[in-house]
Amino acid sequence: MQWKKGDIVTRKSYNHDLLFRIQSIKRDLAQLYGEDYRLEADAPVDDLEKVDKRELLKRKKAEREKEDYSFRLFRQDYHLLRKKQEYEVTSTAGDNVKYFQIPPRVLHVDGDAIYLKKCIHLYRRLGLQVHGLHIDEREMPLKIKELLEKIQPDVLVVTGHDSYTKNKGDKNDIRAYRNSKFFSETVREARKYTPSLDQLVIFAGACQSHFESLIRAGANFASSPLRVNIHALDPVYIVAKIGYTSFMEKVGVWDVLKHTITGEKGLGGVETRGLFRTGLPYPEDDKNLAVEHPQVYQQDTDE
Repeated sequence: MQWKKGDIVTRKSYNHDLLFRIQSIKRDLAQLYGEDYRLEADAPVDDLEKVDKRELLKRKKAEREKEDYSFRLFRQDYHLLRKKQEYEVTSTAGDNVKYFQIPPRVLHVDGDAIYLKKCIHLYRRLGLQVHGLHIDEREMPLKIKELLEKIQPDVLVVTGHDSYTKNKGDKNDIRAYRNSKFFSETVREARKYTPSLDQLVIFAGACQSHFESLIRAGANFASSPLRVNIHALDPVYIVAKIGYTSFMEKVGVWDVLKHTITGEKGLGGVETRGLFRTGLPYPEDDKNLAVEHPQVYQQDTDE
């Protein structure tokens, strides 16, 4: 069979468990990127099976249902946060006061251009300001300082692809991971620029990443405590929970993880303060000062 970049395949040796797309082929060895999960793998081409259109649609529908379920849960949470913020403002300033709200600025650097596009789409549905950049994982530590100085984000997401290879070492050896070293170095460089965990909130990691090294480097949240695969959109839900929680409140780890698709097996972190700020009065003549009541959109209004 003739294989080409972008073909959607499964691996026979893993009982066709996950969808992958072919990134490249060299000497009958295919480099694979997870289609829905942030996993990178190598496989001989004779281990691959191309996914037919009917099976692909079936699997995509199942993934979409997972994503929609997480979005609905977050949307409910968002409305509760909004009501609480409105109550706090109106109980002190009165019902007729006009106020504005400032969500955080997000810098999302991603080793996968397709995943980045999906994440940007979800950020926008969630009403968050985001600067998204596709950067190879190996280049991230070299470029992050310049990006932080230029964009000055409140939240940094460092993600892409990763994987653990057993025959390269045990799970405590960061050299046994494809990209965890580069993620850790990127976080460490970012912390040189902004040491405080509350002034710059960082999510770092991908599938099976070395969780401990990322947390030690200074990430607020990271993957993957049990070295499992994480969903491509999980970092966005973590950012959104922190981003819509008042800076006067701290967010428990479970409160952040409960609406992600993967959950606590693939994601973890430390208590972190929210980043959302409310101000008043609303400046009628200056529409650039702030975002008035950011919205979380229904799927059908966004497409």
